[in-house]
Amino acid sequence: MKEIIFNHDNLSDNDIDEVVIRTKALLINDKDEITLGYSYKTYQFPGGHLEENEELENCLIREIKEETGIKLKEIKEKPFVKIVYYSKNYRNSGKNRKNEIYYYVIKTNEKYDLNNISLDDWEKEGNFTIKVIPIKDLDQILIDSIKDNPINKIIVEEMLTVLQEYRRTL
Repeated sequence: MKEIIFNHDNLSDNDIDEVVIRTKALLINDKDEITLGYSYKTYQFPGGHLEENEELENCLIREIKEETGIKLKEIKEKPFVKIVYYSKNYRNSGKNRKNEIYYYVIKTNEKYDLNNISLDDWEKEGNFTIKVIPIKDLDQILIDSIKDNPINKIIVEEMLTVLQEYRRTL
């Protein structure tokens, strides 16, 4: 598994107040389409925070179900890339955060089901929905979205990096 580090604030591990671990998935079907969450004019790979005593794969199964309604029984794949973000004063919290995000490729033809999702209040407020996009078109769609929300500059950089790494594995 390749590790890619984003550390624009030049923080060291000694500067970190909290570590958050997440899992995310590239959900890809046989038509080479990718399933993404979309809210606050921002695209996201499905995934989320690891809960206490939870294994990475179980976290991903839970998060995919919550955000897409897709019920995976198990994940045999291992993460193909780990993104590490060092953030100074994360979201004006006064805390320096290290985010570790483990990315998986999940090949599935299961369809999303908006009637079977469990969104948190933040996702509901952002009018969360699902977008299924041909993977060949995704880079340009992400680049075009940068103007829609200031946070997209950071999110799109990460997503394009992950997509580039995914394409290297093909």
